[in-house]
Amino acid sequence: MERKLAAILAADVVGYSKAMAADEAGTLTRLKAHRSDLFDPKVAEHNGRVVKLMGDGTLVEFSSVVDAVACAVAIQTALAQDGGQIELRIGINIGDVILDGDDVYGDGVNVAARLEAIAETGGICISDMVHQSIRSKTDAAFEPMGEQTLKNIERPVTTWRWAGQNAASTQKDTSKGASAPERPSIAVLPFDNMSGDPEQEYFSDGITEDIITELSRFRELFVIARNSSFSYKGKQVRVQEIGRDLGVAYIVEGSVRKAGNRVRITVQLIEASSGNHVWAERYDRELRDIFDLQDEITQTIVTLLPVRIQGALVENSRQKPSENLTAYDCFLQGRWLFDRMSGEDAKALDLLRTAIDIDPGCAPAHAYIALAHAYSMYNLYPVGDAPLETALDHIKKALSTGEGDHFIHAAAANTYIMCGKPDLADTHSAQAVKLNGNAIYALLARGYVLSYLGDPASGVEQVANALKYDPHAPDFYRELLAESSYMLRDYDKAIEIYTGWTTPPPHTALLLSICYAQAGRMEDARAAFQKHESERPEGYSDEAFARVHATMCKQPGDAEHWLEGYRKVGLDV
Repeated sequence: MERKLAAILAADVVGYSKAMAADEAGTLTRLKAHRSDLFDPKVAEHNGRVVKLMGDGTLVEFSSVVDAVACAVAIQTALAQDGGQIELRIGINIGDVILDGDDVYGDGVNVAARLEAIAETGGICISDMVHQSIRSKTDAAFEPMGEQTLKNIERPVTTWRWAGQNAASTQKDTSKGASAPERPSIAVLPFDNMSGDPEQEYFSDGITEDIITELSRFRELFVIARNSSFSYKGKQVRVQEIGRDLGVAYIVEGSVRKAGNRVRITVQLIEASSGNHVWAERYDRELRDIFDLQDEITQTIVTLLPVRIQGALVENSRQKPSENLTAYDCFLQGRWLFDRMSGEDAKALDLLRTAIDIDPGCAPAHAYIALAHAYSMYNLYPVGDAPLETALDHIKKALSTGEGDHFIHAAAANTYIMCGKPDLADTHSAQAVKLNGNAIYALLARGYVLSYLGDPASGVEQVANALKYDPHAPDFYRELLAESSYMLRDYDKAIEIYTGWTTPPPHTALLLSICYAQAGRMEDARAAFQKHESERPEGYSDEAFARVHATMCKQPGDAEHWLEGYRKVGLDV
């Protein structure tokens, strides 16, 4: 068998099966005309050779990768100008191929076919090797897609995309499918039963149904109903087509494989428009009580998914020109800056206020403005002249329009506890968990509040339970566990958390010093306190911080416990 290096172009007609079902004769006539009048002449013009036709797909070989890319761009540009009667996806790879008569085989061909599958409608997807070969040799602009896990390809492939002249219409025109809602939208496809046992179908379907039900509790998400999602069961349909049909931005797909007394479940979050993988995870469990296992897996997945979706939305919104930001984009960016304790609180507040200017009823923006002002008192960087009054005013506005939203109640709980209103914090943290016991923010708020209400044991349990679902949660989430651990007198745990931070806020060394002091490690306490003093921002009062910290406690004994720690490191409180 002969081997050689070749550029392989794989093309496929979008929506072919649906078109054939609707009008078989007309579709075949259009496809033949497309090949004879456009596709084949462009291939010949660019020195390519059509290797084979596969129904609606075509495989083409080129000796020059520059010719292959130029041919693909010419075809897609011509089709866009033709009004879109025929739409293609194209993938291009360069690699070693095996010649067998007029046919070609090998990884070079397989990767090209997989790249075609993740290309956008009217677009081109190329491997990194192709991109390196054509740089400075073509006017076509390609955008990075990052590493992609391709079906039956052992290693991830770094890919690039050319969205072409259809890019704008692909993103904005939803007339071909359902209209996309303003909220992040998602469809959960039936998980594949990979066990080879039809009797296990109930388990994979049960996982899917539970995920749909639980995700529906997140009011910030628009979740497609079960009947629509299950209409794709057993069908091989590209996620891009499903996204257009259902009008959703994200697709969840997964599989269940049972072997002996163990079960493996994989789940992937995919951006529907591009086919890009946003997040993937695998769960291996022993198969004991099937229903307990189903509940555990479901809760883990639905706790993480909204977090990953919000992360993807933030990344998308940050790439948009500022003049095109919507209220929701402003909220996402403002929250992103605030949550990461980036030191850009003023910028975060500007974005959140802009969101309210655009949409006065944007409850999440009101909630985060309230949190920013309340947290500024806790950190002794007061925002404005009346941070307490401003925090309480905005949280009331948030609750007036977001009464049934777990996030709004969780934000209210955190705001009220920092404003010294523990009873209101108790009410709203309990309501947040009642509305959605899978939301990590609700679980964290409840744990935090429980600790300051005087039940740190339950607080630690609640916060630790929330964090186990997201091991990559931001450091500041773990501050809640550190404070709860301190109140439980588990100083070693608190010390472990504070010393493990990658980017600690200014007050971390001070809190660490009192943990050392309470643990009897006075040398370490003095060193931590001296570090804090040397780095303390101008205008920062240690004594005021200690008193604010203590006033958050409902029980006098807990407040005294905090003040006792501060006294041991030399503060007069």
